[in-house]
Amino acid sequence: MSESFVSVMMGSDSDLATVQATLDTLDALEVPWEVKITSAHRTPHDTHDHVRDAEARGCSVFIAAAGLAAHLAGTVAGLTLKPVIGIPMEAGPLKGHDALLSTVQMPGGIPVACVAIGKAGARNAAYLAAQIIATSDRNLADRLATERAVNAESVRNKDRDLQIKLGNKVC
Repeated sequence: MSESFVSVMMGSDSDLATVQATLDTLDALEVPWEVKITSAHRTPHDTHDHVRDAEARGCSVFIAAAGLAAHLAGTVAGLTLKPVIGIPMEAGPLKGHDALLSTVQMPGGIPVACVAIGKAGARNAAYLAAQIIATSDRNLADRLATERAVNAESVRNKDRDLQIKLGNKVC
């Protein structure tokens, strides 16, 4: 088996504008990934084949992005025992709310972790996948901890600057 990686699956090429945030975040965390367009409805056999192939090559986590009926994450979850994270795409007349409900409403025993609609969710899908992998990868866990510490320090610095700007005596 090769190095662990994340398989990022999109229901359509139009999802890339949002999913790019997932790929960029995985890159920043040095988490290997692959990306594939496959549809639970239009190419179900390809979806099945991809999940089986990715598992055989060492995939640790699947991320599935889809809009509207959004059955991709659920389909993948039904095919694997690996963790599946669903990203509901902001699309259609319901602006992703239909995709959100389709992603979270899974039958018992076939879980899908679901993140927020859109780009914030796309970033969080990458972070969640990294945290899952980090349970058995100390180096990745350290990178995640360092990033959190840097982010926390950034917030503290912004608050300090605000307090100085406003002349707040509490500092």
